Formats: sequence, C-alpha cells, structure tokens
Amino acid sequence: MMLTSLSLRVRTFLLFSGSAAVCSILVGLSHYFAFSRLDEGGVTSAFLISGFLSVFAILAVTTTIWLLFDENVAKPIDRLAAGIRTRAHAGVDALVDLHGSRFLGDLGPAVQAVTGKLSRVSAETDDEVAIQTARLMAEKAHLAMLLTEIPVAIILVSPNHRIMLYDGQAADVLGQVHVPRLSASVFDYFNETELSAAQEKLSEGRTEALAQVKCSQGNLRFELRLKKLRQVPGYMILVDGTKARISPDAERPLIYDFDLTEHKTEHAIEDTPLQELNFVVFDTETTGLMPNKDEIVQIGAVRVVKGRIVPGEKLDQLVNPGRSIPPASTKVHRITDAMVADAPDAGTAVTKFYGFARDCVMVAHNAPFDMAFLKRHGRICGLNWDHPMLDTVLLSAVLFGDTEEHSLDAVCRRLDITIAPDLRHTALGDAQATAEALCKMLPILSSRGYRTFGDVIQQTRKHGRLLKDLN
Repeated sequence: MMLTSLSLRVRTFLLFSGSAAVCSILVGLSHYFAFSRLDEGGVTSAFLISGFLSVFAILAVTTTIWLLFDENVAKPIDRLAAGIRTRAHAGVDALVDLHGSRFLGDLGPAVQAVTGKLSRVSAETDDEVAIQTARLMAEKAHLAMLLTEIPVAIILVSPNHRIMLYDGQAADVLGQVHVPRLSASVFDYFNETELSAAQEKLSEGRTEALAQVKCSQGNLRFELRLKKLRQVPGYMILVDGTKARISPDAERPLIYDFDLTEHKTEHAIEDTPLQELNFVVFDTETTGLMPNKDEIVQIGAVRVVKGRIVPGEKLDQLVNPGRSIPPASTKVHRITDAMVADAPDAGTAVTKFYGFARDCVMVAHNAPFDMAFLKRHGRICGLNWDHPMLDTVLLSAVLFGDTEEHSLDAVCRRLDITIAPDLRHTALGDAQATAEALCKMLPILSSRGYRTFGDVIQQTRKHGRLLKDLN
C-alpha cells in the first residue's frame, strides 16, 4: 500500500536505486567471503571465487527484477493496450484491471477515464445509428416482402460472375443445388457452358436473353431469363417461381453486397486485405478426441463476407458415424444415436461442406483437431483440402498475448460474446460464436498494422506451440 501511494517516477527511481544497492552489497559480500579464504587457496583462487559469486549474485538480482517488471509493468501495459484496442475497434466495453495495473501509477485510472468517456460517446452514437439502422432494416424487410409477392426469383451477378444479391425465392432456387453463398461464383450453381452462352448474347448488344440451363450437378434444369443491368456493370438472372419448386413457407431474406460490382485487382492470398476475404467459420462434434479413430457426428458452419456474418448462409448437418456414440461424448454435445440414425454418412456430409467452403478462408477454434477429421475423409472421397486457414486460438494469442487463456469461452468473455447454454458444444453454436469473435478481431488486427492475410499468418506462426498444447 505504501509503494502504490508513491508516484510512478519515484517508484522507478527506488527500483533502480535498490537494484544498485543490492548488487553492491552482494558484490561486497562476495569479495569478503572470497578473501576470507585467502590463506586456503591463494590470491588467484580468491579472485575466481569472488568473481563467480559476484556474477551469480548480479544475475540473480537481474532475473528477480525482470520477473517483477514483467509481472507488474510489462503484462499490465499489454493488457491495457489490448483492452483499449478491443474497446475502440470491436465495440467491447472492456473493464480496466485497476488491481493488475496498480504499480503503473495513474495510467490505469487514466485509461479507465478515457474508455469511460469513449463508452458514453459511443453509446450516444450507437443510439443514433440504431435508429437509422432500424429504419433501413424496416425498408429492407418491406422490399423483401414486396419481392416475395412477385413469383420470380432474382439473382444479381457481378461482371466476374459473382453473386452480389439474391432474394428469398432465389435462395430456394440456389438451395436446390447447394447452400446459397453471397460472392460465390454463379457457376457453382448453374452449368458454366450453358450460362456463359446465354450471357454472351447480352454482350452482343441485347438487353435480355432466355436460356434453358442445367444446374452445375446436371440433375436439374431451370428456365432462366438474363437481363443486362443499366446503371451498374453485371447482369440479372430471373427464374420463374412457378416452375422452380419454390417453397411457399421458406424464409425470405434479401442478401446483397453491391461492392462486388467493382472490378478489383486480383491479389495473391498473402497480399489480400482482410476485409476482402471470404471466410467459412466451422466446427465439428465427434464421437471422441482421437481423429485417427473417432468419427464426426455434426458439422456446423457460417459464412463471413466483408467482416460480417451473412444471415441464412449456414450449414448445420448431423452425421451418421456408423457406430454408437459413447455416452461420455453425448453428455458433451447432446447428440444421440437416434438423432443421427437417418443422417448422411461422413463422406457425404464432408463433401457437402467442401462445396460450402469453396473459395473461402477456413476458420476454426483449434483448427488442427477439426481438420484432421476432414482430411481423413477427404482422402477417401478425393477432396483436396488446400484452403487457406486461420485459427482463432492463434488470433487471440496475437492480440492478447501467450500468457492469457485462449479457450473459446475465454475469448468470448474477452470480446463480450454470449453463447446460449443450449448452443454451447453444438457445431453450429460454436461456429457462430467463433465467427462473432472473428468479426470483432479483424478490425483489431488491422489497427495493429496486420492488414493482409500474409501479415496475419506471419504473426500467428509465432504462437504455433499453443495448438500443440491444446492437442
């Protein structure tokens, strides 16, 4: 208590003065001890003993001071810096650890005052943003409802054939082929040769073209109408809802990203800015913890585009492991043999997930564990899991340091993310939480100067041992 009442500069002076005094005393004692034995070994021996004891004493003092400095200065400063960045760039109302920073003088209270002020200003801004967002969401919902009344599915496609908008009815059409994916290639859903032939008619000056086009898997055929967009580059695909087996009870989201209309320079993955990457965040539940012997019972995944989770673009697939699920595993993820009795086998489920993750950076919490299962079945099914990877364990270590806890629960607490108890240890629930953590960590990474995928990978490699510890 007495030390913490002194100013930081006085405490720093006392630390170094005390260090010098202790070293001087220990060196003096070393000389005294050595020369008190002068008659036993001669002058040379006395000098050697004195030198050895002096060096040992100085090293001991230096190590002690370093440990004290690391624990009471360096670590608290790192935590304060991480907390400030988390509050500023991820919108997390992080509490300042005043007890942990008690030896930093007024720095802890000053940070608390600044973050408190920032919280109040941010709250006022958030209120205004919330009002405007609610208005825009109401308009979006109204537009989606109006589009639903029109029995036509609408898909907007960028000049490089990426899906930049689809309505609820189009989601049904795309879903008959595969899970709808914003920014995915339209050729993932429709036969490339037939669709390209129809699109070339628009390039010849026509504003509209009709085409009978098979799906990419060849088992369905759709009647498409292609229209050239007037104000922006790209084209529109219209599908007659009366002929496309659209469910009348399906959800009607309106999903879009008009930034895809811009022609962007192709980057190598290492040079691609984080905000331009598409992510698939996933998790698996299994019969046990041995990837070479156990089996998958559930795969959950969500997509993140432009740093935001895309609503509706998710995969929640139970998997029949072909064996009984141990009671100990069921106790964790609550999946029983009866629940997976009619589910597809691992090969079918993994192949479906492979298509969902196409052209994306894959993200998981402790990814090597989940990837071991996927790669084993990938070898059987002929799938090449060569996707770029990020691990939120390592991202957390980059942002908050090795010495902090990096379990999914700890990361979520740190970033103010709530996982509903009934969703924890479900594949989709954990994938959703991991995706929310990723979305909050991306701007913090950029604020630290790690703006490209290559920058981030270079930093995560410094913490690779954490994954070995977790496995």
